[in-house]
Amino acid sequence: MMNIRNYIPNTVTSMNLLCGIIGVAFAFKGRIGIAFPLMLAGAVFDFCDGLAARALHAYSDMGKELDSLADMVTFGVLPSVMMYNLMRTCTYSDTVWCYIPLVIAVFSGLRLAKFNVDERQSENFIGLATPACAMICGSLCYFIANEPDSFLSSWASGYLFIPLVSLCLSLLLVCEIPMFSMKFKKGQEKSLIRKRVYFAVNILLIIAIVLILGLNWSLVILLSFTLYILMNVTYKIFSL
Repeated sequence: MMNIRNYIPNTVTSMNLLCGIIGVAFAFKGRIGIAFPLMLAGAVFDFCDGLAARALHAYSDMGKELDSLADMVTFGVLPSVMMYNLMRTCTYSDTVWCYIPLVIAVFSGLRLAKFNVDERQSENFIGLATPACAMICGSLCYFIANEPDSFLSSWASGYLFIPLVSLCLSLLLVCEIPMFSMKFKKGQEKSLIRKRVYFAVNILLIIAIVLILGLNWSLVILLSFTLYILMNVTYKIFSL
């Protein structure tokens, strides 16, 4: 008799994939207001499928492969298309520069393939995780779409800002910089726990500042993940 619980994690992962596919369709239409929330929904499903697998003891090789495929769409293709469309919209053009953000999808694929075979990344990451990259792209596009008079919108109207951001994120995806995860387990080093706590405290400060100044909520996500990158790069440079 078929054990239904074994299919629950894969069903949740499939919902992540579905969010990514629909998000890409809306991103091509320039509907960032729908595409980004779909990305966020995909991130929730991506988090929940792991919880479901652990709770139900329903691990499978198929689930692992499906998870990577879903992440490739939701956190690889979707953010690259959003950045591509943002470039076209802000510059009112369709030059070769507009296609540079699409390299994010390529490097996301490389990142996911590397993660699947790299045994060093069982607890923390080596390089920027694809969801983190996607959240920066998605929140940036959403913020600019909703705050057309902001300084970020002004930067995005040129031919350098979006391509440079895209290339930097692409390189961070495959770099060898250690980046801490937010997975808490027993027996972890105190220095690692301190980094996570410090990051969490700073997120709370960012939320407070955004609320007090009445800024768009997407700025919380953009600043939080930008801070995450800066923290890890600083730790690498100073060997902290």
